[in-house]
Amino acid sequence: MERGNGTLVTEFVFLGFSSLAGLQRLLFVAFLPLYLFTLGTNAIIVSTIVLDRALHTPMYFFLAVLSCSETCYTFVIVPKMLVDLLAQKKTISFLGCAIQMFTFLFLGCSHSFLLAAMGYDRYVAICNPLRYTELMGHGVCVGLVAAACACGFTIAQIITSMVFHLPFRASNQLRHYFCDIAPVLAVASHHSRLSQLVIFMIGVFVLVVPLLLILISYIRIISAILKIPSSTGRYKAFSTCASHLIVVTVHYGCASFIYLRPKSSYSSSQDTLISVSYTILTPLFNPMIYSLRNQEFKSALRRVMGHTSYPIN
Repeated sequence: MERGNGTLVTEFVFLGFSSLAGLQRLLFVAFLPLYLFTLGTNAIIVSTIVLDRALHTPMYFFLAVLSCSETCYTFVIVPKMLVDLLAQKKTISFLGCAIQMFTFLFLGCSHSFLLAAMGYDRYVAICNPLRYTELMGHGVCVGLVAAACACGFTIAQIITSMVFHLPFRASNQLRHYFCDIAPVLAVASHHSRLSQLVIFMIGVFVLVVPLLLILISYIRIISAILKIPSSTGRYKAFSTCASHLIVVTVHYGCASFIYLRPKSSYSSSQDTLISVSYTILTPLFNPMIYSLRNQEFKSALRRVMGHTSYPIN
C-alpha cells in the first residue's frame, strides 16, 4: 500500500516487555488474575446498582457508567497484552492499531469528562441538597454522560485521524505493549510541529478543562463543608467525596505524566510502567475505592445476594 511518497507498513510489532523476556510468563500469571478480578468486581458493581432500587441515585448511576467504561477500557488493551506475553510474534495490523488507539482514546477521554460530571454531582448533593433531586434528574444525568461520550468520540476521532494519516516507512516496532500516541508517533517517518502541537493542545484540553471543573466544584464543596457545625456532619459530607478525590488524583496524575510532557522527555520504559498502572492497577483498585468499602453499597449487595440465594416463591 502506498501513502504519499512511502510504503505504509501493514503491521506493528510490540516491544513493550522485550527487556523482560525471561519474565513474560510470570507477568502473564500475575496479570491474568488481576484482570479477571477487575472484570468480576465491575460486574458485581453494575449488577448490584441495577438490581437494588435503593442505589437508583445519580451518584450510583455515574458509578455504574464508570464501571462499564473501565471494563471496556481494559478489554481493549489487556487481553491482547496477555496473549502477547505468551506469543513469540507480538504483532497488530495497521488497521487494528488504529482501532485500538481510537477506542482507548474514546474511553479514556470520556472517563475524564465523566469524572468532572461526578464532581458536579457531589457539588450539587452537598451545596444544594434540597434541590438535588430536581437539579440531578435522570435526564440531566443521561445528558452529562452523553456529553462526556460525545467529547471523547470527537477527540479520539481527531487524534487517531491525525496520527494514522502520517507516513510510516522507517520502522514498525513500537516500544510499548499497545498502540498509544507517543510510541506510534515515534515510528512515523515524518510529522510536523503543527501536528504535534495540535495533539498536545487537545491533550491539555482533555485533562486540564475537566480538572479545573472538578477543582471549582471542590472549592465550593469544602467551603460548604466547613460551614457544617458538627464534626460528625463534616466527616459524613467529606466521606462521600473522598473516593472520588482519590480516583481523580490517580487518573489525572498518570494521564498528565504520559500526555502532558514534551517529546524530548519521552521514555518507553517509564511509559510502559505508568501504563501498566492505569490499565491494570487503577481499574483494579477503583471498584474497591468506590464501592466495596462503601457501607451503603455493601448493604445493597447483601440484599441482592439474599434475593438471589433465597428467591421469593
